[in-house]
Amino acid sequence: MRIEELKPSRRVAGRWLAVLDDGSILRVGEGEVIDFALCTGKELTEDEAARLTDAARRSSLKAKTLDLLTRKPQSRKELERKLAEWGAGEEETESICTRMEELGFLNDAAYAEQVVSHYAAKGYGVRKLRDELYRRGVPRDLWDRALAQTEAPAQAIDAFLQKKLAGRQPDRAELKKLSDALARRGYGWEDIRSAIGRLGVYPDE
Repeated sequence: MRIEELKPSRRVAGRWLAVLDDGSILRVGEGEVIDFALCTGKELTEDEAARLTDAARRSSLKAKTLDLLTRKPQSRKELERKLAEWGAGEEETESICTRMEELGFLNDAAYAEQVVSHYAAKGYGVRKLRDELYRRGVPRDLWDRALAQTEAPAQAIDAFLQKKLAGRQPDRAELKKLSDALARRGYGWEDIRSAIGRLGVYPDE
């Protein structure tokens, strides 16, 4: 197998395109260019071609992972799922995730706090926050610390009701709708009932 042309990619910095004699194009990183001493006209043995292809694939996985994590934080579990979708094996996935943790791009504890902060700011209750942490694969032993940063339910529920009512005195039908909305947001009935009680009106039992 012969490299007919080796040229830098115009679209991705640090990527090189190795045009092979069969017309195929192998996308490699700068590391592979150096490690395999690639150049135009280089003849590759079958073993070299196989090792280069594997190295290029692993390099691509790392680059895609880094690009993903810099754009959208992930839990380790989410990243493992994504790598599996990209065709990474178990050992590759373990290696890449561990390396991303070492570099600080993957941090489940910090991610848990980000998730909780994001949804709490939107006015969601603890049950909803727990659902999001579970859905995103955050380890359970990190939940309590992340949830500790949330406001007391009373403050968040009162703010929600004040915004919706804008000073109006609600009737029971509207209270039912507001109670249901708060329940969907993850607040417990006791907290909802207490907040409505502070309005001076109690919903039907």
